[in-house]
Amino acid sequence: MSVKKNYDLIMQKMIKDHEGGRPKVLLHSCCGPCSTACIERLAEDCDVTVFYYNPNIDNEDEYKLRRDEQIRYINERYGPSGKVNYLEGRYDVENFLAFAQSMADLKEGGGRCSLCFELRLRETASEAKEKNFDLFATTLTVSPMKNAEIINEIGIKLEKEYDVRFLVSDFKKRAGFQRSIELSKEYGLYRQHYCGCSFSKAEISDET
Repeated sequence: MSVKKNYDLIMQKMIKDHEGGRPKVLLHSCCGPCSTACIERLAEDCDVTVFYYNPNIDNEDEYKLRRDEQIRYINERYGPSGKVNYLEGRYDVENFLAFAQSMADLKEGGGRCSLCFELRLRETASEAKEKNFDLFATTLTVSPMKNAEIINEIGIKLEKEYDVRFLVSDFKKRAGFQRSIELSKEYGLYRQHYCGCSFSKAEISDET
């Protein structure tokens, strides 16, 4: 039986062992609420740029609402400190739908989600390489509904493709998800009730 990796401990060691001062991390964020605890944890030892790239979000109004809450949180919490910056990707929803439409019947957490993780992490890796970040990472592992092992395996694969280090994580460890709820309440952040795509929204509607 294989032993599960403790990605949180590996992350801490990667940051500690980084040479050349505080590492510059490009952190893919799925939304403001999920990002809160992740940014807080990383900003202690890293210079963080939050990369908002989520073409899976089902409509532009929802996309903008989540984006604006992300920006508001960064500004209200960190201001002009320079420790946390913001970078926005393209809302190229057609890239998501190109594979997702044929997988509409799959349940949340299945193959469609894995490809969605890869789509977003691939864009993050590309940006990290182009802009000379030391590491790239994602907030996706803070959710108890997301499989951290799958997400980290995708990140490690992309690290090899793009020649930029992936910061493995399991942000739900050390009560990370609970902390994200606390911070979301403290800053009055909009917390969505579905992952983002029309398929996850429909699945939740069918269950209620």
